[in-house]
Amino acid sequence: MGTKLIMAIFAPALLVVLFTRVTYSRTVGLLLTVALIAASSYKGYVGSWLIIIVDAASLTAGLWFANRFINKKKEKIA
Repeated sequence: MGTKLIMAIFAPALLVVLFTRVTYSRTVGLLLTVALIAASSYKGYVGSWLIIIVDAASLTAGLWFANRFINKKKEKIA
């Protein structure tokens, strides 16, 4: 349970930021991350509601960081 909780805290946020940096699209980054989490949930790797809630919070934090990344890129261009 401890390892799953730690991974739920950091992995979704890092994946959103990584996919956003690769695709330069917040929407695609978020959708790819949600698809990965949904697939892992379907396979039974998500053990409890706590992990799902922490995943959702981490996705939100990752999206916030991705927004900052995209906005900084737009400011550099302009």
